[in-house]
Amino acid sequence: MSNTSLEICYDFPFFLKEELYEIFQAHKKVSFHKGDIILQEGKTANEYYILEKGLARSFVTDFNGNEVTTHFFADNEIVIEVSSLFQRIPTQENIVCITDCTCWKLSFDEFQELFHKIPNLREWGRAWMSQQLFAYKQRSVEMFTLSATRRYLNLLEQKPQVVRWAPLKQIASYLGVTDTSLSRIRKELVSHPGKH
Repeated sequence: MSNTSLEICYDFPFFLKEELYEIFQAHKKVSFHKGDIILQEGKTANEYYILEKGLARSFVTDFNGNEVTTHFFADNEIVIEVSSLFQRIPTQENIVCITDCTCWKLSFDEFQELFHKIPNLREWGRAWMSQQLFAYKQRSVEMFTLSATRRYLNLLEQKPQVVRWAPLKQIASYLGVTDTSLSRIRKELVSHPGKH
């Protein structure tokens, strides 16, 4: 069973061919429609997904009842709510499909079984987790140190499909700006493309 999305996500130099085969076999292919909820606030995550094709986002509801986007998940990324899945606690986040999505699902129980059976999966997990921690830390620092325009340009560069498919309101909340500010930034970039 060869699959590009799984190969990209489990790209780790120490995996043996048979270990990867066993890990890949444990995943089930699932499809979601635009607007489908992958994980709902108050529920406990019982699986994670590898997104083969599509776009999803996670969001929380702030104290004023507004949705604030916390993350966008694009092709070949792991769709996961780490603390809910591994600490077995209800999540504060929602994960919803922005477009139709094709995913590979791995249940918590199957992951646990493989985790104890394949030491290289533990090493992969540690490497993945530290990479994610670095990315989240980087993002929180950038929220304070970079201009809104620079943050938007970074998003455009790293995940162009977000700018293509996600509504303006969701992108604005992710960047920590108002819809109006984001509209202005986009207009400026169109009229002065070489300026930034």
